[in-house]
Amino acid sequence: MTVLVPRTPLPRSFYARPVLVVARECIGKILVYDSPVGRLEGRIVEAEAYSGPEDRAAHSYGGRRTARTEAMFGPPGHAYVFFVYGMHWHFNLVVAEEGVPHAVLIRAVEPLAGVDLMAARRKLAPTRPELTNGPGKLCQAFGIDRAHYGADLTAGPLYLADGPACRVARSARIGVDYAGEWADKPYRFYDPKSAYVSPARPSRMVQRARER
Repeated sequence: MTVLVPRTPLPRSFYARPVLVVARECIGKILVYDSPVGRLEGRIVEAEAYSGPEDRAAHSYGGRRTARTEAMFGPPGHAYVFFVYGMHWHFNLVVAEEGVPHAVLIRAVEPLAGVDLMAARRKLAPTRPELTNGPGKLCQAFGIDRAHYGADLTAGPLYLADGPACRVARSARIGVDYAGEWADKPYRFYDPKSAYVSPARPSRMVQRARER
């Protein structure tokens, strides 16, 4: 039986910082969801920064402000959740200051609690890295969807909590070749020792492993 560790949501000040700082500091933090059917936890092992409106890979590129992107323009510390390919939800953190549409995409987590529930949702063995090694996979495993759009991450039940420091590597983002020179930006951060980092690799590699 998993013994749940008491967790405290990170304060809004964690999110109210430059997007690259927050994206890097996400690695090692714990994603927690006190869901109606039980607690789920995962250590964040991969995240990407998106710095609209200048970032061609961001949904807010060019200052695009729609019903879909509205949360990105709001106060930091809220969730920006969107649907892709007609089948997957992606979970993002709204960061920086209000009115600046920057966000951090949480790409992968290493399961810590509620693993059997994640496995049932994903129809996979609980030991498989494919459980949560991608943004759509972790949302399915955690049960994150449209209902969490705009959720206040400083109040729960969905939030980030502190976790152990770890080595952090950096590279270009994945799947944004359409963004021109912005596809080369080293805006992806990950734990190079984790088996749960997403299997896809950026086409333009710009890697720098660093110690916290």
